[in-house]
Amino acid sequence: MTNILLQAEDSGMMQLIMTAPVASFIFAITIATSLWAFYNETLYSNMILHPASVSKGYRVYTVITSGLIHNDWMHLFFNMLSYYFFAFQLEPVLGHWQFGLLYTLSLILSDLPTVYKHRNDDWYHSLGASGAVSAVIFSYIMYNPMGSMYIIPFPFPIYSIVFGALYLVYCNYASKRAQDNVNHDAHMFGALSGLLLTIILHPHTAHDFLMQVSEKVQSWIH
Repeated sequence: MTNILLQAEDSGMMQLIMTAPVASFIFAITIATSLWAFYNETLYSNMILHPASVSKGYRVYTVITSGLIHNDWMHLFFNMLSYYFFAFQLEPVLGHWQFGLLYTLSLILSDLPTVYKHRNDDWYHSLGASGAVSAVIFSYIMYNPMGSMYIIPFPFPIYSIVFGALYLVYCNYASKRAQDNVNHDAHMFGALSGLLLTIILHPHTAHDFLMQVSEKVQSWIH
């Protein structure tokens, strides 16, 4: 019985890798690098984003490497959990190289506003894959705006498009208040990057998005 279960798990894992190889690679390398950085302060300090340095042309590579490390186990867990639920569904629809391009560009684009905003703040550092993960989630929303999503701790589902709207409103509000250590700018600009890049890569998604929303609204009216 145990062998059968193990074979089923192996088969499911292989199927996941075959259908979403790029998402699988990013998932594995992000977890591995984050865990390594937890126990290696030199690696951690070399990979973290320091906007003041980047704005002066130093350590520019950290706009990418900072997305491969996380602050702690909880930070890593929630980012990778969100990534897991959406990335492996998105890649087969978006395309393999398109997914890789969307993730990488969103990682960079989500950090650029932070670099500008904190270009004179020598104390400020940022890390985590939140910007790119937000891009993945919002790219998924473009394909399935009326799909159901569950948000902890609420026990009921909401439409993807409603979640997206609330998410952007919250990020904008939280960014202006800036009373915590979370880079809300990266979340918001990552989400917007995901929307824009999805439309650029697959222009038909904009039309399909509007059609799905329109059909759902019409079904409510009638």
